[in-house]
Amino acid sequence: MPWTAPQDGGEAPRHAAARLDLGAASHVGHVRSLNEDRFLVAPESGLFAVADGMGGHAAGDVASSAVVQALATIAPAGSAGDLLARAKAGIATANAEIQSVAQARGTVVGTTVAALLVFAPHFACLWSGDSRIYRVRDGRIAQLSHDHTEIQSLLDRGVLTPEEASAWPGRNAVTRAIGVQARPEIELDHGLLEPGDLFVLCSDGLTQHVADWEIFDLCAGVCAQAACDALVSLTLTRGARDNVTVVAVRYLGDPTPGGAAREGDRA
Repeated sequence: MPWTAPQDGGEAPRHAAARLDLGAASHVGHVRSLNEDRFLVAPESGLFAVADGMGGHAAGDVASSAVVQALATIAPAGSAGDLLARAKAGIATANAEIQSVAQARGTVVGTTVAALLVFAPHFACLWSGDSRIYRVRDGRIAQLSHDHTEIQSLLDRGVLTPEEASAWPGRNAVTRAIGVQARPEIELDHGLLEPGDLFVLCSDGLTQHVADWEIFDLCAGVCAQAACDALVSLTLTRGARDNVTVVAVRYLGDPTPGGAAREGDRA
């Protein structure tokens, strides 16, 4: 699957330039006939995303494409707040487009989204559904997103234990998705970047087969692209019951003095 936005080339933005190590990989898996996942890698605007068209619904690929394309059209922003506002507006535009498709087809159409916004030294995460955003920092991995699923709701309320949840029949049902409601339901987290931070965005096709600690291990000591390739490869060896998509973004720090940041720099 091609990069939605170029890794290199073009004039580096004069604002919030940062050195980034980037990677992405996507595979249809061993069961599905169509890859309904889409991803975005756009360092020039500081936008990265994974969208997973809702499995079992018509036109899931149309929905995921709508979200990614809306984000891909966003020009470099003038501030972190401006970038966040533009991303939210883009998702709202995609939400309306998906609703129009659903109405025309007389069916439910939707997609998850997990988006990372980078405007150094700030970052923000936006998500809806069960596509995840992880951060590896100081030798630890943390899930920054919180799944919008029935199973996560039951876990949060203490109705199920993690052991019971692993065998729960409705564990893949999402409670939020872009295109399902008149207004998009998205959640937000934000913070400050630290050099060496690695963000991993993924569809649930990865986390159905790969544990958090394995994501951490496979990302250790390798460039972002090698990490993505290794994560998808491990998923395929374990059956890959769904489409699987991974985007990795490592923040290498501010641009070197006297020179523009090189988008897509490798560690």
